[in-house]
Amino acid sequence: MGATMLTDKLRTLFQRNGGDQFGAPNVQGYRTQLPGSLSRHAQAPAAPVTRASRGVEQFFFSLRGTVGLTILDLAIPNQDNITHLTNMGHKLYTADLIGSLDEAFGHDPDEQTNAGRIEYFLRSSLDYPAATFDGVLLWDSLQFMGPALLTATIDRLYEVMRPDAYLLAFVTSNDKVTDVPAHSFRIIDNKNILITERGLRASGQVFNNRNIEKLFGNFQSVKFFLTRESLREIIVRR
Repeated sequence: MGATMLTDKLRTLFQRNGGDQFGAPNVQGYRTQLPGSLSRHAQAPAAPVTRASRGVEQFFFSLRGTVGLTILDLAIPNQDNITHLTNMGHKLYTADLIGSLDEAFGHDPDEQTNAGRIEYFLRSSLDYPAATFDGVLLWDSLQFMGPALLTATIDRLYEVMRPDAYLLAFVTSNDKVTDVPAHSFRIIDNKNILITERGLRASGQVFNNRNIEKLFGNFQSVKFFLTRESLREIIVRR
């Protein structure tokens, strides 16, 4: 399976090796991210920001009153998120989706139309049985996918999510740029997150409300929240 459930042993190993730094442990199910792949253009990143997040609040509200749910976090693992979710009594799986993008397609946008490479990407990142997850933290990885890859990824996520499960995603609200910041997201509590820029990457396509609603057309509902970082937060119900 392309991603890994975080056991107590792996959490201890991860904490000892320093969170979501580039030196994260290269154990099975983790991918060590090369620094250059996240900083393709020379530009000083913005300072980290801690703020309230309506999307995060809605996501955790959907988990209220239950324990033992299965959550998929599609970012480089960090100890804050691991601790927060496991302390709530949930099972956590993780996969570095942006790292998988670089591994499968490099930095050539044309490769994201290659059916064989798309299937390889899906197998390496989202190879789960149908109806596995009660929630998915997709973060900002969608905005670096071209249309063909994006549609295939959302279709696979629909398959592996259970009915009524929620998905949280972030995309840029600026449709005038071709390069957008990648971010890391640390959960502070059920309403607040710490957002850190990690370098610019090429945007896969323009995201507006109409495009997003079409993309998630098979899901029950889609909500949008604009933020001061020019990020649009998306909360989707399966």
